[in-house]
Amino acid sequence: MSVATRVIPCLDVDAGRVVKGVNFANLRDAGDPVELAKLYGEQGADELTFLDVTASSGNRETTYDMVSRTAEQVFIPLTVGGGVRSIADVDRLLRAGADKVGVNTAAIARPELIAEIADRFGSQVLVLSADVRRRRGDSGAFTGGFEVTTHGGRQGTGIDAVEWCARTAELGAGEILLNSMDADGTKDGFDLELIELVRPEISIPLIASGGAGKVGDFAPAVRAGADAVLAASVFHFGELTIGDVKDALRADGLSVR
Repeated sequence: MSVATRVIPCLDVDAGRVVKGVNFANLRDAGDPVELAKLYGEQGADELTFLDVTASSGNRETTYDMVSRTAEQVFIPLTVGGGVRSIADVDRLLRAGADKVGVNTAAIARPELIAEIADRFGSQVLVLSADVRRRRGDSGAFTGGFEVTTHGGRQGTGIDAVEWCARTAELGAGEILLNSMDADGTKDGFDLELIELVRPEISIPLIASGGAGKVGDFAPAVRAGADAVLAASVFHFGELTIGDVKDALRADGLSVR
């Protein structure tokens, strides 16, 4: 029996509102996070992911309040990421009602944080979020391979993305949210090459993110190695429902919840 593929809506939140752009730019308002979360719960989402895209200290209280209000109304696992830098941040988010916490930039700055969180709370609460893009030379041409980025894909790190995913899994990450910055918001489909490269290197669940545009985009990502598929704007603007995606996965012979 194959493990059922999870379908996860992602809500990018800025100052208490859901926003969506293309390649993390030109953000536009997509609604109230708690209302959208409730809708997705009713549609049959397996989990929800909230990403605080500005994650400034001023937005922190807004984020905790949003998490607790969502947890009161929606009864599926809730992952919250954005600006998580310490054990204390994780502790507070879990107390507010998050089931899992996403870590990105802080783990790149100090990889030991992954092991510290896993040791304290268990690997199952830790989602390593990797914002990945194809390497480019000074001319802008692709040079081969993938690198991890920070600051919403704007800053390269020089770190090989496949090696980074393998290392974070060894350090104790419970799953990896693999976000293709090249595909983000384009609706041209998931980056299958990236998924296929990371999959053999890790034994933990892999969530594919970035590029979903139509129902036919999801099954190829699963066949490439994703255990879960994540999307944002196609759900927020009513182009697809969770049910549409699950029906398409079933029609392709894949197991869903």
